Amino acid sequence: MLNLLDGKILAVTIKQNSTPIKVQKHIVCQVRIKVNTGNYMKNYVYTVSSEDAGKRLDTYVSGISGLPRSGIQTLIKDKELTVNDKVEKSSHKVKQDDIVQFSVRYKPVETLDPEDIPIDVIWQDNQILVVNKPAGMVIYPAPGNYSGTLMNAVVNACDSLSSIGAPLRPGVIHRLDKDTSGVIVIARTDEAYHYIIDQFKTRQTEKHYIALVHGRLKKDRDVINKNVGRSLSDRKKMSVKTGFGKEAISEYEVLQRFSTATLVRVKIITGRTHQIRVHFASIGFPILGDSTYGQKTSIRLGSRTIVFRRQMLHANSLKLRHPETKEITEFIAPIPDDINKAIQDLSIDET
Repeated sequence: MLNLLDGKILAVTIKQNSTPIKVQKHIVCQVRIKVNTGNYMKNYVYTVSSEDAGKRLDTYVSGISGLPRSGIQTLIKDKELTVNDKVEKSSHKVKQDDIVQFSVRYKPVETLDPEDIPIDVIWQDNQILVVNKPAGMVIYPAPGNYSGTLMNAVVNACDSLSSIGAPLRPGVIHRLDKDTSGVIVIARTDEAYHYIIDQFKTRQTEKHYIALVHGRLKKDRDVINKNVGRSLSDRKKMSVKTGFGKEAISEYEVLQRFSTATLVRVKIITGRTHQIRVHFASIGFPILGDSTYGQKTSIRLGSRTIVFRRQMLHANSLKLRHPETKEITEFIAPIPDDINKAIQDLSIDET
């Protein structure tokens, strides 16, 4: 059901048999606490549980520590990671009660500097922080984006975060592309991190997006089930044409059709990199404004040209079980002005 106010779509809510808590409060976080994440050595020690037994060593360590898998593989290659005091390969299958140990030295360049950047806080308590990320902002520092990130703003605004993923992405559980807006949840304790990330891994969360795609979809609803992996021709892109893809499932429902575009609500069952963008491009209906997949950055309607300055994709809602109350909670990020304006501009052609 669409919620409208003065012609603007505020949110798309999905009725369920269970009644989730719908949180739509928006405030600006004003707490300012400096966080020192300078040069230090951090030791990691993990005992493999029965649930994790049988996993590849690099996959297990990356998942439980929050560190990049590529970095874990480097540690293993350099013989700086041990299992029961022995060096193993990345492909080694861990067993229950194995003791995995390694240390990471964080250099001075790997610092997360607090920056006074306003953030749109949907919800916060002592376990989690949920924000509405604007388009144009990356989640955490990386080459080419060392400042102005969401996490630079978060450490400036919050007095505590999970240690997992430190120093550059403490508490980061999932990501959105730079030019995708919407709901992001960040863990403030290690317990909350593990509790929520387990829900992501076991597909207990529900993630819904709003998107504008080029062209008129014929089916009112459908499922796109195509593996997604690294492109064989361009390693910076993802593709459905790959021999090494992972299962990727996107369910969509048409909300409104225009003469040359379609407004859809998308529920992702999996969470692969660029999944929605790649899936819709693969069926011939790329996300409007996506300069990487489809390149449909403008539409000509008679004498008018509608320009889309970023991909028209918004993470509208996230439903999960709260780590403290254990209640199913739904966090909603109203659809931003630029997508609302695009919808209005496309609607003019219908009158």
